[in-house]
Amino acid sequence: MLKQRVLTVAVALPMFLAALFYFPNRWWGVLMAILILAGGNEWSRLAKFNPATHVVSLALLIAGCGILTVWPSHKAEQWFYCTSLMFWCAAVPCWLWFKWRAQAAALVIAGIIVLLPTWLALVRLQKDPMQLLAMLGVVWIADTAAFFTGRLYGKHKLAVQISPGKTWEGVAGAMVAVTLYAWLVSTTTLGLHNNIEMIIAIFLAMAVLSIVGDLFESWLKRVAEVKDSGNWLPGHGGVLDRIDGITAALPFIALLYAGGTLL
Repeated sequence: MLKQRVLTVAVALPMFLAALFYFPNRWWGVLMAILILAGGNEWSRLAKFNPATHVVSLALLIAGCGILTVWPSHKAEQWFYCTSLMFWCAAVPCWLWFKWRAQAAALVIAGIIVLLPTWLALVRLQKDPMQLLAMLGVVWIADTAAFFTGRLYGKHKLAVQISPGKTWEGVAGAMVAVTLYAWLVSTTTLGLHNNIEMIIAIFLAMAVLSIVGDLFESWLKRVAEVKDSGNWLPGHGGVLDRIDGITAALPFIALLYAGGTLL
């Protein structure tokens, strides 16, 4: 499994970076829309939508991407980011605490809230590719550090009924790794004009959100009784398995940029 993970990253990461740095923003938006629609297709599978609901959910995603591309609106973007943040900070913790098994209508709405702001954040932040890469790095580093720390030292389960493999030791490893990464970023010229304490706080908040996103997708998979959201990426599962943390963390950072907190 680990060998497959490494090989997949070795192939996919250079392709992703080439698109990130060299695609014009409009074509990047198209590529990210394809990625998000693939995630939407997996969402439908996890939610066990019937064919009609599946078509409606994907149509709403396509319509949302199209409208925000043709008629961009700063206020609309901030509204989407705020909705995303409220969903991840309030609705999802309750969802996980009570272990809700939502009906199709609620899952359609949740899918839009999860995926559309993520697409929007990926597109808007790509205007400065290095900054977007730095923000994605927070999620990737948190996920990787949690995985290896949990494997080596994990004893205390984080949420055994949701994701038995996750541990508090893994969370601690993620927080330490992200703190070190924040210190490293603060020494560069990425245009983050806040002091190091602010950067650390923001990056740790992103790491916590990414863990919440990971747990939420794990719960959806548990309800659906599947191991992975899909099989697109050998060793990694599906698209949702790879972007679950990003869906929770990236709209938050995009909101800070849109509001002028990070420039």
